[in-house]
Amino acid sequence: MKNEFIEKLENNPVIAAVKDDKGLEKALTTECEIIFILYGDICSIANIVKKIKSAGKIAMVHMDLVAGLGTSKEVAVDYIKNNIGADGIITTKASLIERANELGLYTVLRYFVIDSMALVNIEKQDKRKAAQPDVIEFLPGIIQPKIMKKINGVSKVPVIAGGLISDREDVMNALNNGVLAVSSTNEGVWEL
Repeated sequence: MKNEFIEKLENNPVIAAVKDDKGLEKALTTECEIIFILYGDICSIANIVKKIKSAGKIAMVHMDLVAGLGTSKEVAVDYIKNNIGADGIITTKASLIERANELGLYTVLRYFVIDSMALVNIEKQDKRKAAQPDVIEFLPGIIQPKIMKKINGVSKVPVIAGGLISDREDVMNALNNGVLAVSSTNEGVWEL
């Protein structure tokens, strides 16, 4: 099942990241097969996921950004699986990745690459299989090619670039430097 997620990323390397209802409606009409949900609250998230799933797309909930789910408690992952029906989660919290893996959800562990310590943290990814995400996502996605290559070299799983991806050049730069896929809230990028 987890291989399906990687295959979708390989076949369609642009991920629509949505931050409001307007963006969601647009994303549903694109060829993007995976949608990152970066907004909502515990009252609205089920409906957002339902719309994405009804369109035949993969719904990934960013747990840190959905009001009421921004907790480091594993029970929030259970809620996403059992009550919301999302396909997977995005988070900056490694502890949530392990629980999501136990539940069979797709997992994205997000890193903010702001200094050399971030690279060290990527390299130190938890080596236990149960805690490994399916992919990591680094932000900002427009960092220098040598840093992208470094991240790919130290990561134990495939890599996604996100944040500030705004045009074809940004997408191609990431893909040409070993990144599996890119996520963007920029609607113009979704059409590439």
